[in-house]
Amino acid sequence: MRTLAIECATEACSAALFDGSALVDGRCETIGRGHAERLVPMIAELPGRGRADRIVVSLGPGSFTGVRIGLAAARALGLAWGVPVLGYPTLYLVRARGSEVQSGAVTVCMNGGHGEYFVQNFAAEGTAQDEVRSLPPEQAAQAARHRVIAGNRAQAVADLLDGEVLALELLPDANYACLLDDAYLSPDLTPIYGRGPDAKVPMPRVRGRDL
Repeated sequence: MRTLAIECATEACSAALFDGSALVDGRCETIGRGHAERLVPMIAELPGRGRADRIVVSLGPGSFTGVRIGLAAARALGLAWGVPVLGYPTLYLVRARGSEVQSGAVTVCMNGGHGEYFVQNFAAEGTAQDEVRSLPPEQAAQAARHRVIAGNRAQAVADLLDGEVLALELLPDANYACLLDDAYLSPDLTPIYGRGPDAKVPMPRVRGRDL
């Protein structure tokens, strides 16, 4: 089975094609912005223009825009090719990359926007020990249970902790999607935002006064 993996929930944009668990070809670029313009051409650069038997795509958390771009591209290709589309949590992929470098339990810490960090703890076998949370840096450091921290805010959190901490500065990369256990893939493509929306619904007004 060939799998196309798509990951653009952060400043990195990546796409990779796998035959079983073997990487056929992949691309990964840290571009900051411009995922909408780069992702589809990146997929088209893969063998067979990335055509696969299934598609796996990041659900977030991460950039609201990046998550939506990845999901829109995955849904469109899945419909065009008539293949299933499965989603995975971004932090699970970062954990998998971190565990490949250093085995054991890992805390994942990623940029969460508005000065906060997404943080989640994972046991040695890969299961999540808590829900992903968006926290200010000091609280994120307090939430870190493990001495191995992976993610693009790993060093920032490590600097707030006492004692020896291994910081693995990593971004999610579709080229490592083969490390994801199928148990973490879901047909539910609901985005994982990790925090509430920035926009607030205004309260109704009655006879010219606020309720």
